[in-house]
Amino acid sequence: MSRFQLIKALLVPLLRVLFRPRVEGAERIPGSGPVILAGNHLTFIDSMVLPLVVDRQVFFIGKDEYVTGTGLKGRLMAWFFTGVGMIPVERDGGRGGVAALMTGRRVLEEGKVFGIYPEGTRSPDGRLYRGRTGIARLTLMTGAPVVPFAMIGTDRVQPGGRGLPRIGPGLRITVRFGEPLDFSRYDGMDRDRYVLRAVTDEVMSHVMRLSGQEYVDVYATKAKAA
Repeated sequence: MSRFQLIKALLVPLLRVLFRPRVEGAERIPGSGPVILAGNHLTFIDSMVLPLVVDRQVFFIGKDEYVTGTGLKGRLMAWFFTGVGMIPVERDGGRGGVAALMTGRRVLEEGKVFGIYPEGTRSPDGRLYRGRTGIARLTLMTGAPVVPFAMIGTDRVQPGGRGLPRIGPGLRITVRFGEPLDFSRYDGMDRDRYVLRAVTDEVMSHVMRLSGQEYVDVYATKAKAA
């Protein structure tokens, strides 16, 4: 049994008991070949829930601080995140963005599942913010289909992205997957900024419909800095 399988065997039953997650449309994720899962990002535990509700292992970029912590908590976080598929990357600055993009490309070219939050950071207020075009570059460079998804209720379970998740009546998580999106009509146009924006906006439109969130045509980082 791999570490990924062990983590799922240990934590999926606990997840079901505590949060009774409702998973809708998981059968829309192709069973083989490269796939990009692109969704909203409400709180820290999104990255813990997603790998546990998808049958295939989901690889995703994470802050390197998630695997460099000290003490028991730090070691447990590193064990979990590296076990479920997190690839630590220093994301600050332009070089970090390029490293994240190239890492995603490598994962997809190996025929695996790559998860990404196009907003680039957690929503500061529960609304859905403008997507960054890295998602478009990945799908156009690799030909991988994009399956949009929505996290619903995770921000109520863990408000503000800090502290232990809350449990109780009415605190239920839903993960909803949409139909795969094919952007092969834009083949060879991964350097066209207008195409990149159009693809990204189309993905975010599907995420918005799945999540029911209000859309804000501003980058979340700019909203946080305001």
